[in-house]
Amino acid sequence: MIRRPEGVDSRIPPVLRPEHPSPRPLALLAQEFGLEHTGSLDGVELTGVTLSTQDLHPGDLYVGVPGANSHGARYAPRAAEGGAVAVLTDAEGAALAADSGLPILLVDDPRHALGEVSAWVYRTDENLPLLFGTTGTNGKTSTSYLLEGVLRQLGLVTGLSSTSERHVGDLTVVSRLTTPEASEMHALLARMREAGVRAVAVEVSAQALIWHRVDGIVFDVVGFTNLSHDHLDEFHYDMEEYFRAKLPLFEPEHGKRGVVSLDTSWGQRVVDASRIPVTTIATAGVAAAQDLAAAEWKVEILEEAAAYTEFRLTGPDGRSLVTREPLIGWHMAANAALAIVMLVEAGFELEAIGAALDTDGGIVAYLPGRTERVSGEHGPSVYVDFGHSPDAFENTLGAVRRFTPGRTIMLFGADGDRDASKRHEMGRVAAELSDILVITDHHPRFEDPASIRATLLEGARLAEHQPEEIYEVSPPEEAIKKAVSLAKEGDSILWAGPGHQDYRDIRGVRTPYSARELARAALHEAGWA
Repeated sequence: MIRRPEGVDSRIPPVLRPEHPSPRPLALLAQEFGLEHTGSLDGVELTGVTLSTQDLHPGDLYVGVPGANSHGARYAPRAAEGGAVAVLTDAEGAALAADSGLPILLVDDPRHALGEVSAWVYRTDENLPLLFGTTGTNGKTSTSYLLEGVLRQLGLVTGLSSTSERHVGDLTVVSRLTTPEASEMHALLARMREAGVRAVAVEVSAQALIWHRVDGIVFDVVGFTNLSHDHLDEFHYDMEEYFRAKLPLFEPEHGKRGVVSLDTSWGQRVVDASRIPVTTIATAGVAAAQDLAAAEWKVEILEEAAAYTEFRLTGPDGRSLVTREPLIGWHMAANAALAIVMLVEAGFELEAIGAALDTDGGIVAYLPGRTERVSGEHGPSVYVDFGHSPDAFENTLGAVRRFTPGRTIMLFGADGDRDASKRHEMGRVAAELSDILVITDHHPRFEDPASIRATLLEGARLAEHQPEEIYEVSPPEEAIKKAVSLAKEGDSILWAGPGHQDYRDIRGVRTPYSARELARAALHEAGWA
């Protein structure tokens, strides 16, 4: 049973915490971290940590961090009313929290301290499961799901933290952020340990590293997929800064060993900058010749089909494994191979992995919203995908085209209030690789959706190859109907962007919305079962 504090919107995914937390003395926290404090610490015990009054439980340490608009410590009186027993904040926050009546612990940077403090409160600095962390622009989610799938096939109880979902054994909840806040991450790990989880796959974003969301965690193995244009202007000034934001995962504070894909030129740069031992992997026909030759592990695509991709993975000692993963595209096979090598680096035998996969006919994994087919046996094939970058479009559209006997129809929009610099390239790639293009809305947030669509259309018209037809349709509920109305038997529709998400962000409001259900309804309305 998941407990949810009163007043929290049931549509917002819950924060998973241990069901039986072990109280820890506030005085001992102050002593072990050498923290100055105000108020009496005697007899105060902590059972949790939170940054938000909406997720607060009685017994929590409330952490007040400076925000863009206000300081979190301003809400300390509300936290006290909700059952918080102490506040951790900086000097500015201490003045704001003084009226709460709670004891206050002082640190220079509360966000930076959050991970280590949360690890202490939840005891996640001891007896943890095997931890795997994956970063990169594209493929983080897929690699994490595929890695978890193989772990399950090896007989382990698993945990997962991804953009899409959190898993604790058989329990699944929808995610809020790609990587949770540090307090939530440590609470999740404590819940996983309590549930007997033996191995955990975590998707680690650049923002998570910048905002210290994985502080206090040392992964047994970390992986790097690739780097391409994304989040520029939004979080990073340029690709160099974006690249540097990924590197902390390859330092001893966060990882013990690493596996790096050389399929993009950034991979070798990660290897060169890494401060932990790393092994490398590259895909034949994708990586540059010198990178493929240098890679210790090599991936060879053997067969591509609409329901799977078969590949051979060969190691530095000549050992090899042939298996399948349940998704289309060489890039998904590369993700699966990366996951397998991460397992080998953690101590699993390649032969044991191969035997488990042979028993099941390949990797068994369900990846919500990742080139997910939502159509039936007859009529056009409709895929819903979370990809929202030019590189993701190129890989996924290319894979869909290879298995489409008819025309490829691309439907997509772009995020508002997010990296606008990639919109022209998204439009260009979508136009270059599709026969029919339908441009619509995604999460407009506080931007004018018509302006976003106009920029995407400008990009589409930059393509050397122009689609047979280009349409601009708003809202997306009508756009998918239009795409389906244009499709015939043998055609494919790729709806990129929404993937697994069940809402659209319109002026700060999460409007219920499911691309999967809308696509199925449009097919049904058009007469396709």
